[in-house]
Amino acid sequence: MALEAPAAMRKLESRVAALPCWRGAVALEPLKGGLTNISFVATDRGERFVVRCGEDIPVHHVFRDRERAVSKAAFEAGLSPEMVYAEPGIMVLRFIDGRTFAEADLAPNLARMAALLKRCHETVGRHLRGPANAFWVFHVIRDYVRLLGAEPHYLAVADRLEEMQVALPLVFGHHDLLPGNFLDDGSRLWLIDWEYGGFGTPMFDLANLSCNGNFSEAQDVALLEAYFTSKTDGPLRPAFAAMKVASALREALWALVSDVHLRMPGVDYKEHARTYMARFEVALAALPTQK
Repeated sequence: MALEAPAAMRKLESRVAALPCWRGAVALEPLKGGLTNISFVATDRGERFVVRCGEDIPVHHVFRDRERAVSKAAFEAGLSPEMVYAEPGIMVLRFIDGRTFAEADLAPNLARMAALLKRCHETVGRHLRGPANAFWVFHVIRDYVRLLGAEPHYLAVADRLEEMQVALPLVFGHHDLLPGNFLDDGSRLWLIDWEYGGFGTPMFDLANLSCNGNFSEAQDVALLEAYFTSKTDGPLRPAFAAMKVASALREALWALVSDVHLRMPGVDYKEHARTYMARFEVALAALPTQK
């Protein structure tokens, strides 16, 4: 979505203001922080909503009809706000009065987030209607490398990381656990933005959370034990370490693809890529040599 021009933004605001779900004239306030979407807080007769605007992004395997279906399922599972209206390119959700997490908030809330992820993995898929996505990070990495014409070295790395994985139950995951996708309303956590929601391995969500929070080894152990409610020795630890490398690489490549194909006001995709490529290099260097 390219919305750098003021005229394009005004056109979008006019479209949002004219949505048929409103009961009267609405006040719109831009909501900052999105990396691929333009969002507003809309106030309609004293009630607030979040309006999320975004078209399909095929280079990122993002399709909004799937996102809408998952958002509905996540609400029915009790994890996300209610979607009250949708049309192509736009979703209107109830506003959650809470604090959006920053990176520094992830580690202190580790146990709460492990419980939230377990609930997500066990319940969201049961509420989903219609076609479902699958998410396998090694396929995503390979697709990004070929799209970018990047170093083939990354394909060999993806092969190595994939070989280190262990069999786990298929679950329905979120797959984009950036800090801004967690909200704390003072009594509970909410999980939002389901662009990448799909069936996959629980290991990716765990490693993705760790990577995005820049967790230490001790915090990684605490996260795994909170999620699996047991000691996590044996092949699970190296599989997690490998998935953490994959998560960092995927995020760095995602940012490089975005820098070519997306235009979002105020988003520095190059800096995002540098941050996660540095995390990738550190995690790769620390990876165990044995499976």
